[in-house]
Parts: sequence; structure tokens; C-alpha cells
Amino acid sequence: MNVRPLVRLRSLLRRWFTAVRGDLWFPHVPLALAIACGGVFLLQMDFGGRWQHYVDALAHGRFDLPPGLLPPLLIGGSMLIMAIGLLLRSRLAWTMATLLVITGAASLLFSQHLQTHLLLSYFVLILLALSLAWRQFDRSSVAASTLFAITSVVMLMMYATFGAYYLGKEFKPEIGDLVSAFYYAVVTMSTVGYGDITPQTPEAKLFTVSIIILGVAVFATSLTAVIAPMVSNSLHRIVNRKGSRMKRENHFVVIGNGPLAINTARELLRRGHPVTRLLRKAPEDGSIRDSELDIVIGDPSDTDVLKEAGAQHAEAVLAMMVDDSENAFVILAVKELGGKARTVAAVNDAAHLSRVKLAQPDVVISPQVLGGELIAMLMSGEEVTSDFVMKHVFQRTVEPATTT
Repeated sequence: MNVRPLVRLRSLLRRWFTAVRGDLWFPHVPLALAIACGGVFLLQMDFGGRWQHYVDALAHGRFDLPPGLLPPLLIGGSMLIMAIGLLLRSRLAWTMATLLVITGAASLLFSQHLQTHLLLSYFVLILLALSLAWRQFDRSSVAASTLFAITSVVMLMMYATFGAYYLGKEFKPEIGDLVSAFYYAVVTMSTVGYGDITPQTPEAKLFTVSIIILGVAVFATSLTAVIAPMVSNSLHRIVNRKGSRMKRENHFVVIGNGPLAINTARELLRRGHPVTRLLRKAPEDGSIRDSELDIVIGDPSDTDVLKEAGAQHAEAVLAMMVDDSENAFVILAVKELGGKARTVAAVNDAAHLSRVKLAQPDVVISPQVLGGELIAMLMSGEEVTSDFVMKHVFQRTVEPATTT
């Protein structure tokens, strides 16, 4: 089988992806649009042109929405909101969107519409795309968490209010309007329980229990979702402030927390060179030592994070993460900043060597790639020279300027 056309095609796609700055909008923007369209399709299928009738009725103080339309309203509306969270690459929004797609697909199994199978297939494709792209949604922000919290509280409030309204005759006194239903929902979810409205039937009692349990769970989860990113951001600022003692000029920026990055930073420090460690997240095992105090936490391919690490004023930027594609994106981001810094990219897989070179780093280092070839040469009795090792470990992609 001739694989050269496939290699050319993948190389062409990679160049196109780099040219259109795909790392800035793919895959979160297409997935957000797909989720938003899924919510609109779900609402359109169940409501059609009747939504104007319900809006007019609500404006005149009446609410005659059939109970069967409440689930698609909540699911479709939540999909539209979660689409915003996907644009922020929020892991929380990805989780909620996945659950909503599964819930929406399950609700379609009990639908009698003619378009059910088409929309169900669409939801299956979205679910597959979300599963393939889960690595891209790794951010935890206060904005996305607040969006999740607001969405959860609104959905719970609608469930409690409309549920109390539909079961109004099963309470004492009866709940006959939305204001009373909203009052009962708030009093129950807050566990205040004045006792002026009480459930009388088993169905109403079970409904009240569900409100209490969901209320405690949603408010606790929402509070955690909002506070956790704030605490995390505060810790990152503390770590970055701790590392800001060094003047970040004419230094070396070592990116990654693998063995190669750790050893490189340690040897540079031992030789008296100023080093800034750039990590995607603070390690939990305490592997950062006291001698490595200048640390920046953030996305290495983000130009703002690279500026904070002083990449534009550095002697060299060494991208030494375990993911070769991330190393290539870092090199592109450093070149976008300009400056005098030389760029070094580590390659962990021989199959990725040609792709990393497309980013045109000054030096490509691939010690792990060389290991297999060296072992084969030693076992075969071939001579291993220093020139061979230097040529294969350090591969220049930009020839140094010559002087005459």
C-alpha cells in the first residue's frame, strides 16, 4: 500500500490548519454551533410555531404550557446556554453539554414526531464529536463555572415552580397560580419550610422530597464550581508572583514537566544560567524544588502566558512537553511574539518529526527517537561515532549565519 499520498495529505492539512490558525477556533467553535443548533432543532420540533402563543399567554399572566413540553424546553434552552461555555473551552461546559445531548437523545426515543430519527442521528454525531474532542476542553474559569451555576439554578427553579403549579390541587391550600408555586419552590429549596403550604398526596410528597434533595445538591455543586476556579487562579497568581523575583531577560524558558524538561532546567541552573519553568498546571507531587523558584503556570501555547514568562526577551525557548503537537504549537506562538529567542522543540515520536519541523524551530532534539537506532547499531556491531550521535540528536532546521 502506497502511504506517500496519505503523508502528503496529512502534511497539507497540517499546513492549512496552521495557516487558518485552527488552534484558536477548532474544535470548540464548531461544537458550540452544533450544540446550539441541536437545542434550536429540539425546541422547533416540539414547539413549532406555537411558541408565540405561549409567550403571549405568559405576558398576560397565564401559563398553559402542557407538562410534556417542559423537558424539551429545559433541555433545548440549556443547550443554547452550554454552547457559550463550549466557546470558552470549559471542561464543565463539555460535561454538561454531553449530559444534555444524552438526555435529549433519550427524550427523542419517546417522541412521536416524524423528524425524530433524523434529530436522534444528529445528536449521536454530536456525542461522538464531543467524545473525540474532550482533551481540548481543559479550562476551568470563573465565567464558565458561573454560567453553569446560573443554568443549574434556573433549571431547578423552573422544575420546582412548574411542578408545584401542575400538582397544585394536591397541596393544602391549593396552589393555583405561578406566584404561589414560585413561593413554595423557594421556601422548600431553601429548607425554610414555613408550613403554610403542605403536600397531601404521595405524589406531592415525593415531589417535595426531590426538590429538597436537588436543591441541596445543585446549590452545593454550583458553589463549588464557582469557588474552585477562584481558589485555583489565586494559587496560580501566588506561584507566579513567587517566581517574579527574577528579571526575565536573557534567560532560558523551559516548557514542560517531563524528565527531559526537568533535567534540562536543572543542568542550566547548575551552570549558573537564569531559567524560567513554564508549566500547564502546578504539579501535585511537589516535584518543584526550592532552586526552581521562577515558575509560570498557564497554557504554553498562549501568547499572553509566554509574554509573562518573558519568552520575547529570552535567550532560548525550549518546548519539551511529552505531546509533540503541543511543542509545535508553542514554537509557532513564540515566533508570533518575535524577539531574539532561539527555539528548541523536543520530539518524542519519530512519526511526528517531519510535522514538528513544519513549525521551523531552530533546533529539533530527539534523544528518545535515537535510542532504538543506537541499540540496533550496537547489537549489529556497527560503529557509533560522536558525529553520528550529534547529527541525529540535534537536528537544525535553520542554518546558522556564516561570517566571512
